[in-house]
Amino acid sequence: MDNLETVSLVLSIAGVILSIVFFLIAFIGKRKQDLTREDAVSKNSIPAKSGFDIAANITVVITILLITTAIVSRAIETGHGPFSNMYEFSLAFSWGIILAGFIFHLRYKTGSILNISLIIAVLLLIFARVQYSPPSNLIPALQQSTLLSAHVASAVVAYGTLTIGFVAAVLYLVQNKYNSNWLPELEVLDNITYKSVIIGFPFLTLLIVLGALWADIAWGRYWGWDPKETASLVTWLIYAAYMHTRLLKGWKGVRASILLIVGFLAIVFTFFGNYIFSGLHSY
Repeated sequence: MDNLETVSLVLSIAGVILSIVFFLIAFIGKRKQDLTREDAVSKNSIPAKSGFDIAANITVVITILLITTAIVSRAIETGHGPFSNMYEFSLAFSWGIILAGFIFHLRYKTGSILNISLIIAVLLLIFARVQYSPPSNLIPALQQSTLLSAHVASAVVAYGTLTIGFVAAVLYLVQNKYNSNWLPELEVLDNITYKSVIIGFPFLTLLIVLGALWADIAWGRYWGWDPKETASLVTWLIYAAYMHTRLLKGWKGVRASILLIVGFLAIVFTFFGNYIFSGLHSY
């Protein structure tokens, strides 16, 4: 199983890189065709998918299956979900980003968002490869397998979809400044940012609730202001502020995008926080 896991991980890294190359070639080819069209009818028509588009989509699906294989083979060998160390969660996090990016790509036909998401995912996969650790027995605090599996699954969905929101927010700021023909329209980007939070925020909330329940079982208290807990709360408050300003104050566009970028930076800080602050969390 260990060999299958390692091979699947290495192949998934290659698969993401190949997908990025295919999407870039297809993206550049499409944009060049758009720029050479002169009549309005052809501009408004939806161009047929190129061979590189199809190859990229197939490669992404294969990559998702490869990462799934790595996660499942690890789970079979260890008897638990991907939550015992940074390697396992990095693997699951990258899976969530690619899957969320692909779903949004199919819904909105936004190759630029998927491509940037794939770049983030491949960096995370490389980080996971560097952080690889052999299977080992769980420490006592991690032996609530069902609860922790749900906790980590919530994190994967939340972080994966909110990564897409971050990418769309960055592209919104770029598009707002340069009005590029190479990027999706502002309305589409703004809609993607909002939809990503609509999906991700409830799971972010569930992540904290399940984490508190686990903390009570493992350490005898629901909340102890551990650095990881504090960073998670700050992250939740940022996204709660986004939802509040969006729904009650009508914030859209630049202000909302900046808030989402800050929120994603908080996610990154929460993810890597243990390298800066020591705490009860192992990662």
